[in-house]
Amino acid sequence: MRSVRNLMFALVPLVVVGACTTLNDQDRATLTAASQNAEQAKQQAAQALAVAQAAQATANQAAADAKAANEKADRMFQKSLRK
Repeated sequence: MRSVRNLMFALVPLVVVGACTTLNDQDRATLTAASQNAEQAKQQAAQALAVAQAAQATANQAAADAKAANEKADRMFQKSLRK
């Protein structure tokens, strides 16, 4: 019983590998389409990353401008208090 079980463990992967190596045209077309879709998704992700990085740079600049404006307003207010 144990040897039959071991034999099954050895045969099942071989059968699966054998089934995978005999792809028909429809399977190949499906794999090709999936590969193309994955490549398109990769390109879109790269574009989205570039847009996100540009947005981050713009946000960082806006934050720096706001901080500078706030500091200037604080200096003006402090100066008006001293008069």
